[in-house]
Amino acid sequence: MEYINLIQKTIDYVDANIHDNLSVDDLAKIAGFSTYHYYKIFSSFVNLSVMDYVTKRKLQFALHDLAKGGRIIDIAMDYGFETHAGFNKAFKRTFGYPPSLYRLHAPKGLPPKINLLYLKENLTGGIVMEPKIIDMHSFKVAGYEFKNNLKNVLRSKDIPAFWSHRGFDGNNCEERLYKQLNPQKHGEYCICVNTDMNTDDFSYVMAVAVDNFDKASEDMYKLEIPSATYAVFTTPPVHEDEFVSSIKGTWTYILQHWFPNSQYEIDESKLDFEYYDEHCHPSEYDKISMQIYIPIKRI
Repeated sequence: MEYINLIQKTIDYVDANIHDNLSVDDLAKIAGFSTYHYYKIFSSFVNLSVMDYVTKRKLQFALHDLAKGGRIIDIAMDYGFETHAGFNKAFKRTFGYPPSLYRLHAPKGLPPKINLLYLKENLTGGIVMEPKIIDMHSFKVAGYEFKNNLKNVLRSKDIPAFWSHRGFDGNNCEERLYKQLNPQKHGEYCICVNTDMNTDDFSYVMAVAVDNFDKASEDMYKLEIPSATYAVFTTPPVHEDEFVSSIKGTWTYILQHWFPNSQYEIDESKLDFEYYDEHCHPSEYDKISMQIYIPIKRI
């Protein structure tokens, strides 16, 4: 049997026995290699050490269980993490960002395992989205806060729909923001704030940039975005009916591929946000796109 099939056999075994205390020695025996030989071959195929992959996979399964409503401490212990803090630390060390960011933006389904034959056959295909790394000064935004719970939303699938929400004298949020605040620059900022991992409550703020808060009414949410270094991802230009899928796909790429393979981690002292400018208007562009700003720092 080819090496690739033997390594895939152990990858499948990890998923089938994800709650067990797995070791390199155990997996090497399943593949039929010495521990040293298996370790080297596995790393060459997967680009991760054996135990780094096992830990990453356990965390992915744990997060999938969390998304279904389980208690963090119970699920963390099910996968071998003795404390809530230890689980969070391991997650950020593995992926470069905290569980809360993944839960807000990633799909509900279990992240796919590595399929070595698929990677071999499709190695040259697909589109690699590399971000721009930029420094931004602090700026102010004002808009509307929507309080919600992760159990009641479809994460990024609901984001564009918020802008057609009709609740202000027949006008949608976007129209009222521009009419009242008259910002100098066109563009809407969508920001998740006040996320509570224990209750799954969070607020979604939809806002525009302002010089000051003088024109903002009392019912508006006012926020200063601090200066930061950002990785800026632009979604692939698509037709309007594919826009939501392109946002979801870009978040999946960021969380499952870019962060784990980059030299960066998220800067949790700053804010990530989505930015919708005129390039997301199908009335002006045949294909539309938006941008995702992630605050980063070097590992």
